[in-house]
Amino acid sequence: MTDRKTAFALFFGNRGFFPASLIAEAREELPRVLKQWGHDVLMLEEDATRYGAVETPREGERYANFLRENRGKFGGVILCLPNFGDETGAVAALHEAKVPILIQAYPDDLDKMAPEVRRDAFCGKISIMDVFCQYGVKFTALKPHVVSPSSDRFKANVDYFDRICRVVNGMRGMVVGAIGARTTAFKTVRIDEVALQRHGITMETLDLSDVFARMKAVNSGDEAYKAKAETLKGYTSWEGVPKEALDRIVRLGVVLDAIIEEYQMDAIALRCWIELQEQLGISACVLLGELNNRGVPAACEVDVGNAVAMYALHLASGEPATCLDWNNNYGEEDDKCILFHCGPVPVGLMTDRGRIADHAILANTVGEGCGYGCHVGRIAPFDLTFGSMLTDAGRLRFYLGQGRFTEDKIPAEFFGCAGVAEVERLQDVLLHVGRNGYRHHVSVTSGLVQAPVREALEHYLGFEVALPQER
Repeated sequence: MTDRKTAFALFFGNRGFFPASLIAEAREELPRVLKQWGHDVLMLEEDATRYGAVETPREGERYANFLRENRGKFGGVILCLPNFGDETGAVAALHEAKVPILIQAYPDDLDKMAPEVRRDAFCGKISIMDVFCQYGVKFTALKPHVVSPSSDRFKANVDYFDRICRVVNGMRGMVVGAIGARTTAFKTVRIDEVALQRHGITMETLDLSDVFARMKAVNSGDEAYKAKAETLKGYTSWEGVPKEALDRIVRLGVVLDAIIEEYQMDAIALRCWIELQEQLGISACVLLGELNNRGVPAACEVDVGNAVAMYALHLASGEPATCLDWNNNYGEEDDKCILFHCGPVPVGLMTDRGRIADHAILANTVGEGCGYGCHVGRIAPFDLTFGSMLTDAGRLRFYLGQGRFTEDKIPAEFFGCAGVAEVERLQDVLLHVGRNGYRHHVSVTSGLVQAPVREALEHYLGFEVALPQER
């Protein structure tokens, strides 16, 4: 899955008694390297202000108007200080930016310390941050304190900031679908819809009866049906799956795609048992996994909280996310456990294509042959970031952590899709999960992206975030 790079609006700070050449050099260098790294940029025209930079409040207002005129074309602002800069002009320009702001300051060279060539951006950055704090302007500042735009360290900073921007902008105005009512037996996935709305997340709900009616109305001769059938047949192995089960899974896939498009959903949580098995003889696992694989987070068992967490993790990593159970110990190893689910793991996170099977667990209730659709396989080894979310007294509370899926073996008879996760201080994580009322589900994506996710959720969006591995 390809990262969607953030477009940046570039701001150049100025202090009038420093040489104009410093601004000109920055206006050439910064957009050039950002474009090399795959980012589109927007810049104020050079003749719009003195040198195309901002110093005075009047120039700051011009820049603020520039942002308003281009709203929606950028997802973050990089505030560049080629010299000391002026904090008054900067706050006038950016106090209503409404996107994350990264502050970058140029380093001085030891052989260029004469008054006519010195920058003093090291000091100016502190002044900018000071005044931004006074005005309540949220910003990102990273190590090192000063850094050249062409350096590898700044490239890493931009990568980190890009991930913050993707999470912040994606979560604002997010739409999550709850398809089907919460299973009565699973009070663990309760969610406060009003709390979500007050934090900018809209939850749309649909009844399974509507889904089933839409499935009956699907014409197997339609292009949508044919395309979905072709996609699913190429996604995994269907050997031994009855044609009737495949037909119903395809129909459900067409309907879910249509609902997601109709309501512009960014993620969904589906009631995946037991009506699908009792009335249709299928399981939806493979459909959820295929949605996850193409970047539409899909959680099981109407776990809306983890659908939201999955979306945040996916935005940060640029890779698929999935919803798993904290399911089994792994022998006597305190920092290892088995993470599992019946089959919504995207194939992009698996060791191979896997295969479709009957639901071996629900077969004990509904009978054999009534739950085809589980995607059986094993999770590939990779570094991972995990997390979950719940609502509590109007608040959105997350926990985050990191670890890795190992190459440790799981017995062949173990049903579903699973992997052995190694998580430092796992026992503390599990205590935090239990004592704070989190779900038995956990959201996972590949890559180590805890830090930018935390900053996005906590600093910019105002959610509560705990890191139980650091307690």
